[in-house]
Amino acid sequence: MKLKKTLNVALASLLMSTLFSGFAQAKINATNPISKKADVILQNGTVYTVNAKRDFAEAIAISDGKIVYVGTNQGVKPFQNSKTKVVDLGGKMVLPGFIDSHSHVTAAVETIFSVDLVGKESREDYLNTIKEFVQKNPDLKGLKGFGWVNPVFPGKGPKKEDLDQIVKDIPVVLTSEDHHSVWVNSKALELAGITKDTKNPEGGVIERDDVTGEPTGTLRETAQNLVMEIIPDYSEEEYKEGILAYENMAAEKGITSVHLALAIPGSNALKALKDLEAEKKLHLKYRVSLATDPAKGPSQVKSLVEERAKLNGPDVKVNSVKVFMDGVIEGGTAALIEPYMDKHNAKPQWDPQVFNETAAALDKAGFAMHVHSVGDAATKEALDGFEYAVEKNGKRDSRHQMTHLQIVQPSDIQRMEKLNVVAVANPYWFIKSPGYYENIELPYLGEERASREYPMKSLINNGVKVASASDYPITWEFDPLYGIQVGVTREAFGNTDPKLVLGPEEKASVADLIASFTINGAYASFSDKITGSVEQGKEADLVVIDKNLFKIPSTEIGSAKVLLTMEAGEETFRDATLK
Repeated sequence: MKLKKTLNVALASLLMSTLFSGFAQAKINATNPISKKADVILQNGTVYTVNAKRDFAEAIAISDGKIVYVGTNQGVKPFQNSKTKVVDLGGKMVLPGFIDSHSHVTAAVETIFSVDLVGKESREDYLNTIKEFVQKNPDLKGLKGFGWVNPVFPGKGPKKEDLDQIVKDIPVVLTSEDHHSVWVNSKALELAGITKDTKNPEGGVIERDDVTGEPTGTLRETAQNLVMEIIPDYSEEEYKEGILAYENMAAEKGITSVHLALAIPGSNALKALKDLEAEKKLHLKYRVSLATDPAKGPSQVKSLVEERAKLNGPDVKVNSVKVFMDGVIEGGTAALIEPYMDKHNAKPQWDPQVFNETAAALDKAGFAMHVHSVGDAATKEALDGFEYAVEKNGKRDSRHQMTHLQIVQPSDIQRMEKLNVVAVANPYWFIKSPGYYENIELPYLGEERASREYPMKSLINNGVKVASASDYPITWEFDPLYGIQVGVTREAFGNTDPKLVLGPEEKASVADLIASFTINGAYASFSDKITGSVEQGKEADLVVIDKNLFKIPSTEIGSAKVLLTMEAGEETFRDATLK
């Protein structure tokens, strides 16, 4: 199997030799007098610092959770005493700890306490899984689940009648894999009071029978909210269990920081996170975006400021808000400048003037806005709002973020750079995904638009800072090494057909992808002074990998293995093979 490489071995070797030349004389670490002995020394490694110069080093000294030295094996020796733990890396690679810049950590609770449909491939698989879950849990008062995908139910989505055959007497609410639609049974519709006379809520869609107008069982976007109170939320204790389960998974993948992309003030999920922080049980840095409501406009800013003040702890901090500007292509709810191929279209979820005034008020209050924007019409409206905020308030270090960016106009990429907007990309999705591309993206968008989905290199070339994210649990396998490989190759693992590469002109380099999962993620979350690179004075957020990502074929990056993860100098994961 021979696949196209973004950075071949010869170029990688040249890069490495150049960076290492004169290494003994280079002083990556400041020449400060040594005032502290190290608790831990990592030596004889290939340390890619991701600092401003993109230097390499051999050794790191860590004291009280912070990096006190970065440089040569010889230069680190004075930091060692009889109590120092020394790890000989044998040439293995060290990177800054990975940062997932958009994740729904608290959704991990779903994997433990609801029916899991992830990975099932047909209607029959879904129904059999639901039936088995109900049989094992006969005392349910309501059934929750997640993970069904739209390509299995193209068009109007899954039907209530299928669920009614299994569960008639209690409500069933099953969230789609992308969390933009729910599949419900008749009991759920009944309890929510949803009938053929119920109007679509602003920004939402109740799928209906073409003849009778009756709800068919699929609710999209804001219409999901109509049934969310039918089944009680998970408890704080259940959320705690889910969060800690996520942390274990994240540590194994080298993740040390995460952006919780949507938190509801007062929710059990947020209470659980705060409780775990108070109990000193968290081992990740959390940056949190509070939810906003298009119906409340600028009036909600005061309460968001009050909530932010409550979440300014050592591990959990709020500096942004989440804005849903549109939906998703597969649900037909992403807002496009040119209509879908079936001639329908969806509007952005915010009235333009309401968004402008809200953006200005949020910006004045010091919030960054983290905007869900899939379609180009949504991106245009969001950028209009950012520009309005600058006109009202003047320019500041706002670091507003736009995430997903599936379809983007080139002119808006230039506006993003001008406004210092951070693009939060999802490289895991940069493929012609079986099922989605043929059954959803091509027929919904047409070949021209589908072929230019998910730009990345264009953003980088135009000076836009790009951070990377999984959008877990939408991306179930959220390993950053997997994300780096796909961002570099733009193809699914094992692909041998060049026709199945999505937008080859948008392939980014290994260095670009590493930066997107480290220093750029730190920048997006206003954490770049404390993490995101291997530099003296920063917290020791580090990951050790068994292979040098610059020296292996790009198609093997996802197969590299995390051997050690450290957050603020504390080991959160160690592979048994690392001595």
